[in-house]
Amino acid sequence: MAAIASAALTSPSTARNREPILAVLRRVLPARGTVLEIASGTGEHAVHCAAALPGLSWQPTDREAEALASIAAHRAEAGLPNLLAPLALDVTAPLWPVRRADAIVAINMIHIAPWRAAEGLMDGAGRVLAPGGVLYLYGPFMEDGRHTAPSNAAFDESLKARDPAWGVRDVAVVAELAARHGLGLDERVAMPANNLSLVFRKR
Repeated sequence: MAAIASAALTSPSTARNREPILAVLRRVLPARGTVLEIASGTGEHAVHCAAALPGLSWQPTDREAEALASIAAHRAEAGLPNLLAPLALDVTAPLWPVRRADAIVAINMIHIAPWRAAEGLMDGAGRVLAPGGVLYLYGPFMEDGRHTAPSNAAFDESLKARDPAWGVRDVAVVAELAARHGLGLDERVAMPANNLSLVFRKR
């Protein structure tokens, strides 16, 4: 048990944002079905959402071995019947290990990744989601080519310093990319700390 616990990572931001995120997800996700979470990271959001939404099967994924180990450790500790074992998934791959989902959730993903990851996410969502299926994105975004707060501008600079391919994305650019894969932007929800929730639906 100690070995399992030692693999479980924590993220301070999860404790701050999980309730506002869950409030939106309660409203936009179906009552039943399978939710595919992309880039689940530590796995803390997966546990929190699966516990709060027992009618949904929650499928966490990540591309990093350390994250997959953390998700597995949190899952073992939580013991939730609707939280599935984590799967290795690279959004840029032409085939995903999950072929069908009723909804896809990606929290704090597309800005901490090259743009090709956003392209892969939209391409995969277009393949995996049935008509009416939800793609939910959360994180900082620009609007009309401008940052929504000085803190987001500073965060964008820090991301690009770590990797020039990273950065805060513009809502309109993301929506245009989504539209090319049959996904329409249905809702924009202002969130705490200058973040946004974007809710797309498969047309």
